[in-house]
Amino acid sequence: MQKINEILPKTWLVSLDRLDDSRGTFVKTLSKSMLHELNFDFLMHEEYYSVSNKDVVRGMHFQVPPHDHVKIVYCPKGAVLDVLLDLRPGPTYGKTKSMLLEASSPSLLIIPQGIAHGFKSLADGSLLVYKTSSEYAPKYDAGIIWNSFSFDWGIKNPILSSRDLSHPSFEDFQTPFPCV
Repeated sequence: MQKINEILPKTWLVSLDRLDDSRGTFVKTLSKSMLHELNFDFLMHEEYYSVSNKDVVRGMHFQVPPHDHVKIVYCPKGAVLDVLLDLRPGPTYGKTKSMLLEASSPSLLIIPQGIAHGFKSLADGSLLVYKTSSEYAPKYDAGIIWNSFSFDWGIKNPILSSRDLSHPSFEDFQTPFPCV
């Protein structure tokens, strides 16, 4: 692990070591000692991934209590512009952060409950892996429409799912999350 930055309260961007040789590449994405260093408990209940073409926008996704969860995400192939929106009452409510996640410079995001997550794929075939602290619960699945909060995605006509287009705007959202 090279560097840890807290980008929002209890939200970390962790730069990872990448080892390249004649065989290819090796990256350790997660360790108990790294989480211990952050004083962060994480028990994975589910893992999944998405593959997205260039100009796909996915998000802004989260689960509401009592099935809200921590997400750990990383991009082992391609590149994405990852976007976070803080939905927790307090001084960072409505704040956004974005960062580049790409295979050539590996890093991972640790995203706590109360943060909406989304991304824009910057290349065809971008792979994003998600580890979550609870299983998907459809009744508690929620989102904010991608263009309803103060963030410039740098795209006018992204490729979106009908589900993501049906999310409410940030202005209409009533947060169920506790204060930071």
